[in-house]
Amino acid sequence: MRKKIAFIGAGSFGFTRSLVRDLLTFPALADAELALMDIDPERLDFARTAVEKIIAAGKYPAKLTVTMDRQEALKGADGVVITILQGGYRVFSTDITIPMEYKVDINVGDTRGPSGIFRMLRTLPVMLDICTDIERLCPNAVVLNYTNPMAMLCSGMQKKFPHLNITGLCHSVQGTAGMLARWIGADMKDITYTCAGINHQAFYLKYCWKGKDAYPLIRKAVTTNKEIYNAQIVRNEMFLALDYYVTESSGHNSEYNAWFRKRPDLIEKYCTHGTGWNPGVHAYILNEYAKRSKTWRSLSRKELAKDIPLERGGEYASSIFNAVFGDYTPFEFNGNIPNTHLIDNLPENACVEVPVLASRRGIEPFHVGPLPEQLAILNNISSRCEELAIAGALTGDPRLVYQSVIFDPLTSAVLSLAEIREMVNRMFAANRKYLGYFESLKVK
Repeated sequence: MRKKIAFIGAGSFGFTRSLVRDLLTFPALADAELALMDIDPERLDFARTAVEKIIAAGKYPAKLTVTMDRQEALKGADGVVITILQGGYRVFSTDITIPMEYKVDINVGDTRGPSGIFRMLRTLPVMLDICTDIERLCPNAVVLNYTNPMAMLCSGMQKKFPHLNITGLCHSVQGTAGMLARWIGADMKDITYTCAGINHQAFYLKYCWKGKDAYPLIRKAVTTNKEIYNAQIVRNEMFLALDYYVTESSGHNSEYNAWFRKRPDLIEKYCTHGTGWNPGVHAYILNEYAKRSKTWRSLSRKELAKDIPLERGGEYASSIFNAVFGDYTPFEFNGNIPNTHLIDNLPENACVEVPVLASRRGIEPFHVGPLPEQLAILNNISSRCEELAIAGALTGDPRLVYQSVIFDPLTSAVLSLAEIREMVNRMFAANRKYLGYFESLKVK
């Protein structure tokens, strides 16, 4: 029986193209119905053309549905992929420019801290609307979210719709595992690891090469090879201090703690080399969004003009769908799910990133146990701030949002309580169009 996969936010050209390519490589999914949905007709048309080329190049018996009607896309779906961006470039820019006026220097701002929190506040209502449609139209679907801020959005959805099969996916776990393997000269097929924590701040609790602990080799590479040290200075400094390697890039992680971005001299020392997402550059991601807003059409046309590679890539989504409703080959990955006694020393029911097994039985997480205490302290600060912000969103209480920001490590390292209140109020005002569900748009 033909399976149906709905892509909500299919205008995310790169994601949609690569995920469709991967899906169709599985014989059990080669005839799937691919339902592409987006609110931007031009972006949706680019995605349509890309998918049509993949289907034709692979001679797949897949069916393609293209629509701007979300309910049409979701009706009867077996799997759902969410890759949306709510609010666009202009409002997203205020997430970064307003904090900078208060000397809170943000590089990416899509995960946590004041920028990530307001991005969540704009996006969560839309995600909950999507979940309402899923509950009615495809309640048994496997729902895979790629939209940031990953942990906060997944936690909000999972709290409001605990019976839906919602998991969040991120590239950083497999990407960093491969990077570490290259640093020690290992083949990834010989690497095994256990990784857990929270999104963009998970750690490899075990990292083994041919069954032996590879951390001594990683430490040697970081401390003796200047090129490797400079490749990820922020993360390497965190590793040397915390003894475990973190998953997400230096650009992201420079924002999630108080150690690297609270003073210009620290940014100059730790964040200006080739450390991923250019962490030394204020508002790096805004510059990228600005470029893409002008060039995405020409870049998409160039990509469409190229030959279509049909080899499967490294994204998890297709393997998860195949495991649950394809040929049922089990697949292990790291997913973002509620902490139901999975990590003992992180908040219960907060969104955590842990090993998960996908199979015909569904999505089953593994119990990790307690994190090492130094990691638990760092994760707890971030996770509890996220949970407080989600509570603010779900209750419409601006004071809870303010309180979540005051404990953000970078913000609290730079600002006083009064300054944080003023900054948060300005961010509420900048997002007025999207936050009508709050009881007030000012923290008193």
